[in-house]
Amino acid sequence: MVSSLFTRRCCHFRESSDVRIVIVSSAVGSLTSNADPAYPYHPSFGPVYPASKAALNAIALAIMVELESTRIKVNLVSPGFTKTNLNGYEGTQSLEEGSREIVRVALLGPDGPTGTFTRWENLTIPW
Repeated sequence: MVSSLFTRRCCHFRESSDVRIVIVSSAVGSLTSNADPAYPYHPSFGPVYPASKAALNAIALAIMVELESTRIKVNLVSPGFTKTNLNGYEGTQSLEEGSREIVRVALLGPDGPTGTFTRWENLTIPW
């Protein structure tokens, strides 16, 4: 079972007062957005990259549920269309720009939110 394996692996995290797990996902994995025919990426939702990100979001939700009785925060972020090897460096954002939201969420502190899915400037992405 994924969740019990995850629990065993992160037991030492439970001892800290400020633990945050930041999962790098993608807005193209949003089932809510992709279910809308008006969503610009709706026609390109397929069984590879978008579906794998939707599956990652489901795993993140399972982790959130498992850890909701702890102080451990779990959040998802989308770096946007970042220039990486995956897209042949054709993205519209640099690595620095793509990492902004990851760093922002990682540094939110113990009073920050949990269970969010955001992109740069704290814009919410629907699950």
